[in-house]
Amino acid sequence: MGQRDSKHDNGQTGVITRTAAKTKKPSLYKVLLLNDDYTPMEFVIVVLERIFNKGRDEATRIMLHVHQKGVGICGVYTFEIAETKVTQVMDFARKHQHPLQCTMEKE
Repeated sequence: MGQRDSKHDNGQTGVITRTAAKTKKPSLYKVLLLNDDYTPMEFVIVVLERIFNKGRDEATRIMLHVHQKGVGICGVYTFEIAETKVTQVMDFARKHQHPLQCTMEKE
C-alpha cells in the first residue's frame, strides 16, 4: 500500500499553480415585439403580463410603443432566457391564432 510505483511516478514532483479564473459577464439580448395590423392590442398586453411579468401599466406602455414605433423592447436577458421568451411568445400567439412576431438581438 505505502510503496511508490516507480513505473508511473519516475520520482518527479510537480508544483500546483493556481490561476485566477476571470469570469466574463454573459452577453445580453433584447427581446423585441414587432407590430402588425392584426394582433389585438389587448392580446399584446396579456403577452407582456404573462410572459414578461409586466404590470398592467408597463405592459400598456410597451404595447403602445410597439404600435406607434413598429417595434419595442420587452426585456433584456441572457441568451437562453431570451430564446425561451421568444419561443413562448411565438407559441402563445400561434395557439391563439395571432401573427404576433417576437425576435431577439444582441445588446
